[in-house]
Amino acid sequence: MEINPTYEKKIQCLHCKEKFTTTKIRSRFVRVIKHESDFKPIYNNSDMHPLFYNVAVCPHCGFSFTEDFTPYFGPGVKEEIDQTITSLWSGRSFGSERTIDEAIESYKLAYLSASIKREKSLTMAGITLRIAWLYKDKDDEASEKRFKAIARDLYTEAYSNGDFAGTQMSETRVLYMIAELSWQIGDEEEAIRNLSRIIESQRNSTEPHVIQLAKDRWQEIREMKTQP
Repeated sequence: MEINPTYEKKIQCLHCKEKFTTTKIRSRFVRVIKHESDFKPIYNNSDMHPLFYNVAVCPHCGFSFTEDFTPYFGPGVKEEIDQTITSLWSGRSFGSERTIDEAIESYKLAYLSASIKREKSLTMAGITLRIAWLYKDKDDEASEKRFKAIARDLYTEAYSNGDFAGTQMSETRVLYMIAELSWQIGDEEEAIRNLSRIIESQRNSTEPHVIQLAKDRWQEIREMKTQP
């Protein structure tokens, strides 16, 4: 019997508590060939794109979330979600296989939901970075750059607030994301500032791979500056 690469997963909405199904891709069908300099994964099969399905969109209330969202809702937040999202929601389903445009839309809904819910800056940075990656796949350079700038600013907030504490993102990696995204959007000064921070504090880091990426980018910038 042939196994389908996709499967349906039943989950409960964090906001309205209704249950619904969302599509996922079986891990056996996905293999990452490499990562780009901002950790964008390149898959062996472009048709099997797990990034498309990171966001769960509740068809009942429109609240959209990833596994990084916390279950806590602050005072008044649920009412704000009802007013801003649910009151305008048409009951649309994102539960089946998605196109790249539907994936982008799902991430934008997640970003709106995260903003209202006041999720960590680190969580919102991850959402906007993935939107930028998807726009890159669409060859939409203007939108890619716009969302990378938003992601860079959110990573900067996350670093300032210490949002990354207790997550899989180390201080070194957050600084690297600030530096690399700054470089990609043309903010050379901010890129150099954060690359310097990483290299100066490398003895305290447990991520030699990220340190090496920072050194490689630093060397590339130095070589560009010395060219006539």
